[in-house]
Amino acid sequence: MNAAVPAVIPAWTIPAWKRGINRAEICDRNFAEFVRAWTGTPAPRPRDDAPVLPGSALDARGFRELLESQLISRHLDLMARVLRVQNKVFYTIGSSGHEGNAMVARLTRHTDPAFLHYRSGGFMAERFRKLPGMDPVMDSALSFAASAEDPASGGRHKVWGSKPLWVLPQTSTIASHLPKALGTAVAIEQARRIGHALPVPADSIAVCSFGDASSNHATAQTAFNAAAWTAYQGLPAPVLFVCEDNGIGISVKTPDGWIGHNFRRRPDLDYFHADGLDLAAGYGQVQAAVEHCRRTRRPTFLHLRTTRIMGHAGTDFEIEWRSIEELCAVEATDPLLRSAAIALESGLMSAEELLASYETTRRRCFAAAEEADRRPRLASLAEVVAPLAPYTPAAVAAEAARPAPEPARIAAYGGEDKLPEQQASRHLAIQINQALHELMAKYPETLLFGEDVAQKGGVYTVTKGLQKAFKGARVFNTLLDETMILGLAQGYANMGMLPLPEIQYLAYFHNACDQIRGEAASLQFFSNDQYRNPMLVRIAGLGYQRGFGGHFHNDNSITALRDIPGIVVGCPSRGDDAATMLRTLAALAKVDGRVAVFLEPIALYMAKDLHEAGDGQWLFPYPRQGEAMAVGEGRVYAPDADDLVVFTYGNGVPMSLRAARRIEAERGWKVRVVDLRWLVPLNEAFIVEQARTARRVLIVDEGRRSAGVGEGVITAIAEGGYRARPFGRVVGADTYTPLAGAAFLVIPGEDDIVAAAAALVD
Repeated sequence: MNAAVPAVIPAWTIPAWKRGINRAEICDRNFAEFVRAWTGTPAPRPRDDAPVLPGSALDARGFRELLESQLISRHLDLMARVLRVQNKVFYTIGSSGHEGNAMVARLTRHTDPAFLHYRSGGFMAERFRKLPGMDPVMDSALSFAASAEDPASGGRHKVWGSKPLWVLPQTSTIASHLPKALGTAVAIEQARRIGHALPVPADSIAVCSFGDASSNHATAQTAFNAAAWTAYQGLPAPVLFVCEDNGIGISVKTPDGWIGHNFRRRPDLDYFHADGLDLAAGYGQVQAAVEHCRRTRRPTFLHLRTTRIMGHAGTDFEIEWRSIEELCAVEATDPLLRSAAIALESGLMSAEELLASYETTRRRCFAAAEEADRRPRLASLAEVVAPLAPYTPAAVAAEAARPAPEPARIAAYGGEDKLPEQQASRHLAIQINQALHELMAKYPETLLFGEDVAQKGGVYTVTKGLQKAFKGARVFNTLLDETMILGLAQGYANMGMLPLPEIQYLAYFHNACDQIRGEAASLQFFSNDQYRNPMLVRIAGLGYQRGFGGHFHNDNSITALRDIPGIVVGCPSRGDDAATMLRTLAALAKVDGRVAVFLEPIALYMAKDLHEAGDGQWLFPYPRQGEAMAVGEGRVYAPDADDLVVFTYGNGVPMSLRAARRIEAERGWKVRVVDLRWLVPLNEAFIVEQARTARRVLIVDEGRRSAGVGEGVITAIAEGGYRARPFGRVVGADTYTPLAGAAFLVIPGEDDIVAAAAALVD
């Protein structure tokens, strides 16, 4: 059944007062008017353990508590509308009409991880009663007031969240939380297969709520598809998708019956419908869906009928775009009116008791809001960004240097004589592979996954042998969906594992960027560092591949990564650096909960030589246990040279070293090449120090001219006081990468570096 708007009410039947004042005040008056006008005959008051109405699965005690949660949710909404104009509250997207989601909270556990729709006031009020000593009104008021004492986000956003209640804070990005909710459900089951101790009970389910309009979003659809893809193979995925269908998205109506039509018959997505407007009728229906999900461990779709009253938010004046008749018809479906009727019909409450409870809740919410307004708010930049990017260098360094257990290493490599530090110098791809074996041996909770990473070992065989060494429960292929790969990573991280997802090509990351930008990297910030998403994302990319590719396989744009607050991006140019960098990135994820990105230059995977064929100068020995690279630490070639200092990274490093030999031969200059290695954040102090003694500076950036790494280097140098000495930049063009040899026309080459150096005259 769709939550369609009821039949239009004739205008002449609508009281004048309902036409001329704001809809929040009308909905508020409606409740008292309805209760006072009720003329039915109440039944004998039911016992607490008896059904609130005949045939209902909900007992009287449960109804009374759910009604209390509904009233709290409603009066928080009304309070927000009143106090927003006084600048005491800063958020007015309300839950009015959705209060029936309190049933989902009552029927799930506080240890079932929850990823909530922003209309979840009823859910939160009800879940708060799961633990003693918690106050849903004051906690919510602090969040509405953007108080620094807000226990969910520390005043950074109005979010529904609670660490003790396992409600992971969500911002308002549409449907972006569905992939990680599914990922969390999969992770709950994956833990058993790898022997990992979960932070929640083993039979937990993941709860994920969203609106009917959001269900159409591509990110939602990818989660539904992945859930069905998982269930089709018989793999458990206990996620309860709760579609709170109010029939409208801001001002765009959902076609009548669309949600039921679209989801009722989807294979491997088990459909249930419940009436969220009627606690007595809907409770058993919600109960059936929750019990089915927990028992079968299958993805379950609960279609919860709701309505939306008081508009999308406080700034939504619906009377400007909806008729008064339609608004009144919608307001007549207010679930609080039905709850009032149940309370009166059942004999559970008299009209006087019901109105007293209503007004007591109002006073409680306003008192909490006034108190919250007196509490401190964030007052400095340092306070705002404190949880964004925690970094404890000493602890990270110690963890990075901590060796993997020797028996596990020996087993991973297939024997003591095959340990990588005992082998000959190798190229980048091999050493990444060796380092991944090491990390998997060091951290038994590590999972490596992505497209083609298992049996094939990746497109470039970088992950070859890992599945054989660690089995399919820890190294496995996913469906071809980068959004879901990163959603899975967040789910595994939520359950205390260390995910190593692979994005096959840098261009493919753009398909799924918001899973890092809007979700994974923002969680520490919006939860005040109570929740973390530790992960190490491997991305193959950059240009210079020969005989293969074009744009999607030679993408040199890293701007989307540079723009994400809180992440760390490392980019090695040689094998030994890759190994020590991976140790540090994994430690950063483990110790500080950070989202770490390892950008692998594809064209250097197999590079063995530097200057001439067969010279083997780009092969390096594997670093011994205990060696690690500090975050921000660059590598300097010819540190005493000062005629020209070249700043570069990735493919630019060997290219600049070759160009440096030519420049030295042609001009007699001593050339220093600086490999930045860490691209986000840039180590500005290191860059300034290297530029300080340079007579000339050249930046070699294989990325695009606009918004590339080179711009950050230039800014650091200029702001660091570099003055009146020649400097230049060799950079890629602002274009997509073409196929074949034409690709080399749009990215820097060795000749370009030599020519740019020649132009740097004193």
